[in-house]
Amino acid sequence: MVTQEDDFSNCSALVVDGNPTSRSILVSQLREFGVGAVVQCARAVDARRQLEFRAFDFVLCELHFADENSSGQDLLDDLRRNQLLPYSTIFIMVTGEATYARVAEAAESALDGYLLKPHRAIDLGERLVQARVRKVSLQDIFTAIENEAFEEAAALCMERFESKGKFWLYAARVGAELLLRVGRPNDAQKVYRAVVEAKTLPWARLGVARAQLDAGQISQATSTLENLISAEPSFVDAYDVMGRAQFELGRLDKALETYKMAATLTPASITRLQNLAMMTYYAGDHVEAEKLLDRTARLGLESKMFDAQCLVLLAFARLENGDRKGLQRCLDDFNRLMEKSPDSPRLKRLADIVVVLSLIQQHQFAQSVEAVRGLAKTVRNSEFDFESASNVLALVAQLANKAIQLNEVESIVESIGLRFCSNRSQTELLAACARAHPPYAERMQVCQAQVLAIAENAMALSLSGDPAAAVGALVEHGRTTLNARLIDNAHQVLLKHAGKITDAGGLSADLQELRAKFGIQSVKAAMGEQRRQSGGLVLRTGGPKPAEPPI
Repeated sequence: MVTQEDDFSNCSALVVDGNPTSRSILVSQLREFGVGAVVQCARAVDARRQLEFRAFDFVLCELHFADENSSGQDLLDDLRRNQLLPYSTIFIMVTGEATYARVAEAAESALDGYLLKPHRAIDLGERLVQARVRKVSLQDIFTAIENEAFEEAAALCMERFESKGKFWLYAARVGAELLLRVGRPNDAQKVYRAVVEAKTLPWARLGVARAQLDAGQISQATSTLENLISAEPSFVDAYDVMGRAQFELGRLDKALETYKMAATLTPASITRLQNLAMMTYYAGDHVEAEKLLDRTARLGLESKMFDAQCLVLLAFARLENGDRKGLQRCLDDFNRLMEKSPDSPRLKRLADIVVVLSLIQQHQFAQSVEAVRGLAKTVRNSEFDFESASNVLALVAQLANKAIQLNEVESIVESIGLRFCSNRSQTELLAACARAHPPYAERMQVCQAQVLAIAENAMALSLSGDPAAAVGALVEHGRTTLNARLIDNAHQVLLKHAGKITDAGGLSADLQELRAKFGIQSVKAAMGEQRRQSGGLVLRTGGPKPAEPPI
């Protein structure tokens, strides 16, 4: 009797192997098992393109490719980091290496299987069935995730974890990821710590650090990561998270060193190259940043992993260098991206920045000023996020550097500073963006000091026994500046002293509206678009399947 686990007739598979003989053997064996459709690729780059646009039930991928810098491990890493592999896909690494280090590395990558060459057909069949058994066993969890019922999925994971049911360790990892997603970092941290106690695994220790970061415990997260990197110096995801922690602490120089290490360990990773390129730019080395950003664009422009913010920074660097042709290429590249995603608001915002830079390069100053005025009108919109603030501030700094007059520029700079300079990392990043005109960079520091003074004065009122005045002041300044820190502080004081505040209900309603539009979640400092965090599993949800790639 054919069971669900070993009936492959409706399944599709992708075989990725640079050796034509090995590839042919794998394809033949899959067809013998009854796999309905088998696609084959000789290069990791071709496989990446297939996997970006099409879902497969099985992926069999060689670890090493003789003529490429990229490896099968790099391919898996990038795909998972960028949410391009659904839970239903079974990924099996095929290699001739039988060393413990490689097997351990594969296990930490959440592989479904690891097949050592030379292998027999029966070995491959066992791997496929074993992986399918796990997928079927956890189907209720995966179904809940696909339906975006994250609380339900987390509860199912915790039930299996606590009962030590079948595949409890994997369920714990998925459950902790779900808890992070629904905003319960403290609960996620407990799960990760329980896994560490039961069985010390690098991904669980990294999960503790990620949960600490999400809970705002940045110093504790840094300590956890330092210990993990010391014990597991080749665990690259740990460097990614460490870079994020250092970035959030405003230590751009330390973050740059960490991202360099991550990119060195995985030279074929587009996302890590992007992190390094953008951090190099923000750290002030625009000469080296231009080289890295250009390389990122050449390697990744056609990939869904590519972040268009890299093109924006590359355009800024080329304007500074007077590279007219290079800047035009950035504009052309944006036009190509817009053709693929014409309805993307983010791409439109980023493209508008590059258009203005092109106008400045062509000395069309009147048009560039009018364009900046148009962008300035959006500064107080709820959709105007930290990325937009960084780019607009860098743009007005370029105008000032070239002595292009814009009467309202001071108010634009002030509005951005008071709204987004909530902590050290945000202030440092904004100051870095305004480096072309030092007075604007200095203004960011002044704005942070103003925000801090407003928050401290309000806390003094609360401590002196007048929480109503504290909330009133914070709400007033929060509404004026749209600063998320002030709005959040008002919410915290109101929650703590609601019984002592007249009309607490009315104030709460006002605050809920402000928090929904301008809360902490909308202003977190970040480099580029935030996808899956390193060390986390893909929580791919329901929706239409990706389109087939063009023939």
